[in-house]
Amino acid sequence: MRLPSIRPRTHAPSVAGVVGVAKVDSRTKNLTKRLEPGDVAVIDHLDIDTVAAEALVARRPVAVVNAAASTSGRYPNLGPEILLEAGITLVDGVGRDVMVAVAEGDRVRVHGGDIYIRDDLVASGTQQTDETVAAAMAEARAGLAVQMEAFAANTMEFLRRERDLLLDGVGVPEITTDLDGRHVLVVVRGYHYKEDLQTLRHYVREYKPVIIGVDGGADAVLDAGLKLHLIVGDMDSVSDKALTCGAEVVVHAYRDGRAPGLERVQALGIEPVVFPATGTSEDVAMLLADDKGAELIVAVGTHATLVEFLDKGRSGMASTFLTRLRIGGKLIDAKGVSRLYRSRISSWQVLLLLICGLFALFVAMSVTPAGQAMLAVGHAQWDDLTSWLRGTFT
Repeated sequence: MRLPSIRPRTHAPSVAGVVGVAKVDSRTKNLTKRLEPGDVAVIDHLDIDTVAAEALVARRPVAVVNAAASTSGRYPNLGPEILLEAGITLVDGVGRDVMVAVAEGDRVRVHGGDIYIRDDLVASGTQQTDETVAAAMAEARAGLAVQMEAFAANTMEFLRRERDLLLDGVGVPEITTDLDGRHVLVVVRGYHYKEDLQTLRHYVREYKPVIIGVDGGADAVLDAGLKLHLIVGDMDSVSDKALTCGAEVVVHAYRDGRAPGLERVQALGIEPVVFPATGTSEDVAMLLADDKGAELIVAVGTHATLVEFLDKGRSGMASTFLTRLRIGGKLIDAKGVSRLYRSRISSWQVLLLLICGLFALFVAMSVTPAGQAMLAVGHAQWDDLTSWLRGTFT
């Protein structure tokens, strides 16, 4: 791979490539809130994961310029492939200086691995193609064993630190929302969450579960038109609208007592419950539901596979893995439900079936005395109606 570099400004020889307004942010999930179709996303995201890639694709930028390596080789992440399949130009490994060289609102041009402002070359990296992404994925799969060893080591370390919480529920705070004997739907803004929420509408209507939104998952619940009962998270990606919707708020804090999201929630006039724990916010939500007596926990958009664990980093892998072991058969993962139950019958097929049914009914009536009598009466009424219409309009 070509080494990334920041070059002195030089005159560009051509006007080829894609052009757009730059939106710059080191946090991809913050950038996607401002990104507009046709923009150029400038990010600093090591190993672009599926969720980040899908969020970028939904905003339809013309290009993504990544200061970091979109695939570092730690594990076979799917983000770069998703971006290329959507027809988005991906320039990789540009270097962190691009976050300063390109300012928010600059009109930039991306040509090959080069980034220009007007005619000045300000940064260079490697433009990813199907071939380069496939080669990086193959290399990453070869090194997966190293990540598995790290997974095992960090799982044991997490178990040592959080043994009392995982095994005995020590440290779980009291909440006012009643979960005892209820179904609980935990929504994370993750993989295929929109499709799965849509598919679960009948389940929600029938069982009326307590719905917990994890950070941005709270907005996903409201966007789906569902009632939100609990919000759990560090409050870095949930909107003020969700926080003030009337749902109870549980702020996920560090084990040392620091809670970055607490001040923001209190500034809105809300006094939240604080839950110190080492794991991720989605794990905190599941442990809370389990400890408070939930009969069944249905998870939407959460992490379940090895690649998804790796997407979260080693500490996230350990907490999620052990949390799922702790909850056991009470937890049902809704991931992919929308694809499992997707209807294969199109509208025109339903219409054709209806027409065939009506034709079969007509044939059946025409060969029986009772049916013939009904058809005769219907025909006479139709003649009366047409005669009346002709007399009215002539």
